[in-house]
Amino acid sequence: MKSQRIGYAPGVYDMFHVGHLNILRHAKDHCDFLIAGVVSDEMCELAKGRKPIVPEAERVEIVSHISYVDQAIIEVVPDKVETWRRTPFDVIFKGDDWRGTPKGDRLERDFAAVGVEVVYFPYTAHTSSTLLRRALNAVVAEQDREKVGGRSA
Repeated sequence: MKSQRIGYAPGVYDMFHVGHLNILRHAKDHCDFLIAGVVSDEMCELAKGRKPIVPEAERVEIVSHISYVDQAIIEVVPDKVETWRRTPFDVIFKGDDWRGTPKGDRLERDFAAVGVEVVYFPYTAHTSSTLLRRALNAVVAEQDREKVGGRSA
């Protein structure tokens, strides 16, 4: 009997968008059982210097209801190999914006040592949480300018 191939797709999954859906869809095509690792608010703040817009409890709830996801967990340690020790998987999926970078090279080296394959998928460049955050900040800034302008007119 063939054993199940378990995949792991880590991400913040803030302001869930089509890029997130594409990663999860492609990941499920490459494994039998897909675990989505939703990065905790604390880990996101450590890595990116800011908390997500959507709180972790809501992000994990959204991701857990995506049909491609068999299990969603909150990722609470920065080291992906430590996450693997806690929740074993055979393959980890990342956007190809990681390929050839120091963090991607380290990920490949660390996982090669424990027999986990690293698979990259095309990054959805036209849609990202960073772009959505910038757009949201621009809208809020414009509304703030209008409020100030309206009071002084």
